[in-house]
Amino acid sequence: MEQTNIIQEHILIDACKKGNSLAFTQLYNCYSKDVFNSILRFIDNIAEAEDLLQESFLAAYQNLNQFDTHSNFRAWVKRIALNKTISFLRKKKIVFNEWNDNIDSLDEIFDESKFTFQVQSLQKAIQQLPYSYKTIIQLYVIDDIPQEEIGQMLGLSHNTVRTQYHRAKQKILQILQKQQVV
Repeated sequence: MEQTNIIQEHILIDACKKGNSLAFTQLYNCYSKDVFNSILRFIDNIAEAEDLLQESFLAAYQNLNQFDTHSNFRAWVKRIALNKTISFLRKKKIVFNEWNDNIDSLDEIFDESKFTFQVQSLQKAIQQLPYSYKTIIQLYVIDDIPQEEIGQMLGLSHNTVRTQYHRAKQKILQILQKQQVV
């Protein structure tokens, strides 16, 4: 982010903390599309994703005094949205399970060099994954959250996250091979 944008963001946040709701509207307008797209990668229903977006920004507004001004507001509100999305999925009884397989064998079986594909095909393949795999792929690859932190967010061990990540990559490769994309 440019230095000018960072300064602008801090000015808006300070104004919000002083009760200026128009400043928060500007922050919302600036970041809502990106946050919404992050939610939509997990939630297939647009209305539910919109509700989660609103809840996320409301939580951000209500907890603005807890925001560390040395941090990035977009990343902070996006993390709130991802946590709310995961909670929403749990309420829908989507369970993230512990797996205790030997993950060393997965590294030997899976050849990532076969991963040459078109982005649209990959997006379709990710959408076909079970929720637990899709969630881990999206948090790790797209949102760039470390596996240890994903484990904490989902209540799983790091080894389980790592195993499910490797299995998700295998499943994506299988889907792409069936579609003869790879």
